[in-house]
Amino acid sequence: MTTTKTAYPSPVNEAGKLERMATSVTRWSERWFPDAYIFAAVAVLLVALGAIAIGAPVQRVGVAFGDGFWSLIPFTMQMAVVAISGYVVAVSPPASRVITLLGRIPSNGKAAVAFVALISIAASLFNWAISLIFCGLLVRALGRRSDLRMDYRAAGAAAYLGMGATWALGLSSSAAQLQANPDSLPKTLLAITGVIPFSETIFLPQSMLMAGMLTIVSLVIAYTSAPGDARAKTAADLGVSLEEDGLQVKAPTRPGDWLEHSPVVTVLIVALGAIGASHEFTTKNPLIALSNLNTYNLVFLLLGMLLNWRPRRFLNAVAKAVPSIAGVLIQFPLYGGIAFILTKANGATGLPLSDHLSSFFVTVSSHSSFPALMGIYSAVLGFFVPSGGGKWVIEAPYVIEAAKALHVHLGWAVTVYNAAEALPNLINPFWMLPLLGVLGLRARDVVGFTFIQLIVHFPLVIFMLWILAGTLNYHPPVMP
Repeated sequence: MTTTKTAYPSPVNEAGKLERMATSVTRWSERWFPDAYIFAAVAVLLVALGAIAIGAPVQRVGVAFGDGFWSLIPFTMQMAVVAISGYVVAVSPPASRVITLLGRIPSNGKAAVAFVALISIAASLFNWAISLIFCGLLVRALGRRSDLRMDYRAAGAAAYLGMGATWALGLSSSAAQLQANPDSLPKTLLAITGVIPFSETIFLPQSMLMAGMLTIVSLVIAYTSAPGDARAKTAADLGVSLEEDGLQVKAPTRPGDWLEHSPVVTVLIVALGAIGASHEFTTKNPLIALSNLNTYNLVFLLLGMLLNWRPRRFLNAVAKAVPSIAGVLIQFPLYGGIAFILTKANGATGLPLSDHLSSFFVTVSSHSSFPALMGIYSAVLGFFVPSGGGKWVIEAPYVIEAAKALHVHLGWAVTVYNAAEALPNLINPFWMLPLLGVLGLRARDVVGFTFIQLIVHFPLVIFMLWILAGTLNYHPPVMP
C-alpha cells in the first residue's frame, strides 16, 4: 500500500512566493509610477476640483492656492536641513570609524541582517537621514568582510527599516515637529489644530509602546527572512563593487584656500552655536527645546560641522546631500497651496472642503473606529503621496476637525498619521533612493524583504492604533 504524503509549503517557499510577488509589484511601479511630484500636482488639481464641486468660485480657489503656495517656506527649509544635517553627520570621519567598529560585531550573516535592522530603527528615532545613510555605509562595511556570508539584499532592506517602521514615531517626525512649532504652521491650520507638544505625540507612553513593539517585530522578521549561508547572495554575487569611495578633499592649491582646510573656522562657529543651543536647553524645558525644529537643526548642523572638522569637507558633504532634498523643495509649496484651498475656498454653503471631508469621516466612523479607519486611509494615501510632513498639511484640517467632533485624543490623531505614514515606505521606491545609491542596488533587489515586513506591520499597526486609542482621554486644542 502506497502512502501519499501531503506536501505543505515550507516557510522558506512561502517567503520566496512573497518575495516574487513583491518584486513583480515593484517592477510594475518602476515602469508605471510617475515621479512623486506628479502625484502632488494631481492632488492640487483634485482638491481644486473638489472645492469647485462644492460651489467655490474658480477665482476664489485660485487665490487660495496662490496665498498658500509659500505658506510652508519655513517648514520646507527646516525639513531640508533635517535631511542635509543627517547626511553630513552620517558620512563624517568619526561616523566612518564607528561603522568600522560596528561592522566587526556580527558573527554570521543572519545576525548581521538583524543587527543592521536594530541600528537602522534606533537611528531613525533621532534622524531619518542619518538612519538611511549611516546604515547603508554599515551594510557596505559588513559586505567587505571575507569571513561573513551575508545576504546583501536582505541587509539593504534591513537598513531601510527605520524609514519604513519607526522614523515617524521619533524626533524627526515631520507631523509631530510641525504641530509642536506654531511658527512653522500655516495660520489656517494653526487655528484648527492648535499647538500639540511632543508630550502629546511621540512621547506619549502609548506611542513609545508602539515604537517598541514595531522594533521587536521588525527584528524578528529581519532575522527569520534573511537567507542562510547556502542561499545568501553577497555583494560580489550581485556584481556590486564595495571599494571605499569616501568624500574626496583636494589639497589647497592657492593661499585663499587655507581657511577652507583649517579647523579654526569650524571650532569658532561650533563654539558660538553651542552657546545658543545651551541657552535654549538651560532656560526652557528640555523637551520643549528639543521639539523646536530650529534648535533641533542647529544641534545636528553643529554636530556635522564638528565631525567633518574642516570646512571644505563639510561643504563637500553638504553638496552631496543637496540632491536628496529636491522633492521637498518643489513639492512642499504645492502642499501649502492645497492646505489653503481646503481651508479657505468656501463653497456655496459658506464652508470649505475641509469641513465637508471632516463631516464625511465623522459620519462613517465613531470614537472607537476613527483611529483604525484614518490609519488605513492615511497609509493608502501615503503610497501615492510620499511626502512625510507635507501630506500632514493636507490631512490635518479634516483629520483634526473629525477627531475633535468624535472626541479622539488630538495627539493620538497625529500618531495615527505618523504610524500609518511609514507603512507605504516599505514598498514605495521614493524614499529608498538615497539608500539605494549608497548600496549600489535597485528597489527590486530589496523590496521582497520589505514587503514581508509590510504584510505583518500593516494589521499590527492598525490594531495598535485602535486598541491604544481607548486608553487616552480627549483634550481640547491648545491655542498659542
